[in-house]
Amino acid sequence: MTRTRDDDACPGALTVHRAADGALARIRLAGGMITPAQLTSLAEVADEFGSPAMELTSRGNVQLRAITDTDAVAAALTDAGLLPSPSHERVRNIVASPLSGRSGGLADVRGLVGELDRGIQAHPALAELPGRFWFSLDDGTGDVSGLAADVGAHMLDADTAALLLSGTDTGVRLTVADVVPTLVETAARFAAIRGTCWRINELDNTTPLLAGRAITAAVGTRWPPTIRPPVGWIEQRDGRIALGAGVPLGVLQARTAQFLAAIEAPLVITPWRSVLVCDLDEGVADVALRVLAPMGLIFDENSAWLDVSSCTGSPGCAKSLADVRADAAEAVNTPAGVHRHFVGCERACGSPPVGEVLVAGEDGYRAREEQDQ
Repeated sequence: MTRTRDDDACPGALTVHRAADGALARIRLAGGMITPAQLTSLAEVADEFGSPAMELTSRGNVQLRAITDTDAVAAALTDAGLLPSPSHERVRNIVASPLSGRSGGLADVRGLVGELDRGIQAHPALAELPGRFWFSLDDGTGDVSGLAADVGAHMLDADTAALLLSGTDTGVRLTVADVVPTLVETAARFAAIRGTCWRINELDNTTPLLAGRAITAAVGTRWPPTIRPPVGWIEQRDGRIALGAGVPLGVLQARTAQFLAAIEAPLVITPWRSVLVCDLDEGVADVALRVLAPMGLIFDENSAWLDVSSCTGSPGCAKSLADVRADAAEAVNTPAGVHRHFVGCERACGSPPVGEVLVAGEDGYRAREEQDQ
């Protein structure tokens, strides 16, 4: 793939993007995991230094917009433990099965998330990875393997994982102990040969990434992409409850975030722009549900809000030709039987891997052709 630019403008918490509405910072959350105290800090930072409308991303991260004091935001994020490595902060892109260890799955990958995050930060060469490069850890559910991250591990049982490149099984099998070292080494190999490529699927030849690794199983298996978040009342295997809350168009208001944090339970931001509140007793879960539902969070798995998404659009993005969030919200009233993602320009930011992508133009929206994606 030939790019017209080889500089990486992907935003981070320190390298912000200058959008139409001000500075934009993207905070990476390994595996989407965030503590109540950290979410409270993000909400306070958004309220004090930017827009209270925080954005959840398709990689389980959080964006703050319209920032007026980037130094103050960086200091607050550091104090909250959300900026553990200034040199690697844009490359800590890790998605993981959000209910791992709690519901479903063949193995608990939560420990691997922390181990992989530390491994990325400890490898100097990985600081040069593009901000779009990402890792996945799937507990066997198949939920995040279908997102086709650059390099990933898919658990086949409690002890064995398949090594994936761009969401495709390479036929390489790994023990649990080998997962993190292999993912880190594979990413380092990509960093050494990538040239101007940002993603593994842009390489003409991926053979060097697997050099010296035994291929012992069938090659080419892929997993279908998941596009709907886990929402509602979810029974964990330990008898406790997780609440899955859909966030309309991925916009989480700071005040709502503060209420989520006030539950004082583990939180996970999913790659489907939703939030999980985990490890709740039934009584606490019931009260939380009654408080949060009127605030606009979605707990109905059949809600039409789960079938629409959008980029930021106007007025926040100067490239956008439409207020796509308003148009997407209006589309909720006219279900189409397919997921629709509204975008303001040809870049089609945040587009899901399946469904209909509607691109704004001077004369309204057109469906983006599959070959354009």
